[in-house]
Amino acid sequence: MVGRTQEQIRVGFVSLGCPKNTVDSERMLATLAQSGMVITAEPDNADVVVINTCGFIAPAKAESIEAIRQAVGWKRGGAVKKVIAAGCLSERMGERLFREVEGIDAVIGLDGRDSIAQIIKETLSGRNGVVYCGGARRRASDIVLDDRTRLLITPGHWAYLRISEGCNHRCSFCTIPSIRGRFRSKPKELVLAEARELAHAGAVELNLIGQDTSYYGRDLKERGGLAELLRELEKIAGLSWIRLMYLHPSGVDEQLIEAVAESEKVVPYFDIPIQHISDRVLKAMRRGQSRRKIEALLDRLRRSVPGAMLRTTLIAGFPGETDEEFEELVEFVRWAKFDALGCFAYSREAGTEAAALPNQLSEQAKQERVEAVMLAQQQVAFAKNAERIGSELRCLVDYADTNTVRGRFYGQAPEIDGVCYIEKCSGKPGHFVETRVVGTKDYDLLVEQV
Repeated sequence: MVGRTQEQIRVGFVSLGCPKNTVDSERMLATLAQSGMVITAEPDNADVVVINTCGFIAPAKAESIEAIRQAVGWKRGGAVKKVIAAGCLSERMGERLFREVEGIDAVIGLDGRDSIAQIIKETLSGRNGVVYCGGARRRASDIVLDDRTRLLITPGHWAYLRISEGCNHRCSFCTIPSIRGRFRSKPKELVLAEARELAHAGAVELNLIGQDTSYYGRDLKERGGLAELLRELEKIAGLSWIRLMYLHPSGVDEQLIEAVAESEKVVPYFDIPIQHISDRVLKAMRRGQSRRKIEALLDRLRRSVPGAMLRTTLIAGFPGETDEEFEELVEFVRWAKFDALGCFAYSREAGTEAAALPNQLSEQAKQERVEAVMLAQQQVAFAKNAERIGSELRCLVDYADTNTVRGRFYGQAPEIDGVCYIEKCSGKPGHFVETRVVGTKDYDLLVEQV
């Protein structure tokens, strides 16, 4: 590498994990581009491969480890010179990651994100086996990283807008507080500046994310912080849809419900992970909720917000979950009729309170329970789609070629929900079109432009 200029450095980049990780990846990609490095679409033929990892649960860790091993394989074959692991798994494991996968050259914790270009140069110069800004001890800081200036991985007409970092909830199954630290709201001025930047670049839809978006502003002693932020975001020219993701049920209050109901741009879409419905299981999960509270919230949302779309996430197979408690969960899914729902098998994570609980279920039992929940939800979702036939929907076009035009109506969040296949469509990606539902295809809708 002696004599090689920075402008010639080719970087392969692999982004894994949730939307929060996507934002970190977009910031790193922008930093690399600004530094003059070349981002290649062929990571197996680069000077450096960076894997932005996820370490939330065991399957995510396994996926990240596999991606790192693949990059190390390229390196051993001579196609790649250096391999760098970044992101949540790097933060969670630190130097232990070097022992987990032999051949990694550097490990970057979350706070080292914006130093990626300098770290690459140091690594190429021969400084290997170093952990940069890693370790949970650093997450006790008050750092809230600035996410402005990103090279979007998402289509240019929609983007994620992270409004907070960390989490103050102590759910017994969750590793997030130990990885990303305590909750910190991003200053409102910074959020608005980033939103204006994204809108100016062509984004018409912003999806607000955080570990718990409903808690926004409370660490700053601001009552109604999220509701006020929404009212400010609504003033930004160019934005048409503002979507709320990751709302903890305890934080969905009357101020927030009123702000969504009154808004012309905040879509009536509520992503509220409830995790379970059995009071005993919820208590063991340390969720701070009860079935009565959850049912009251769902009823209030549907009464107060016209056209409210409700999405949730559930965990099946939590330690000690009895057959009766699981059946209660399935029956609740049929009763609640969520518009969208995801269910995951409980993952036993080292260092969490739930990992030490007795009566851990087998992997087979957990998977069978996940399948039963999703079958119940499938029946709900298919019936809801059938009821939409003949109705008119305003759709945002996401993709178009000579054979297929695909988009979404407000009740479909990008990447996780169903889509609309649009027939006879003249719109281009980023444009809105008026459509009529003419059929269904599993979780998706068949619509035609009118």
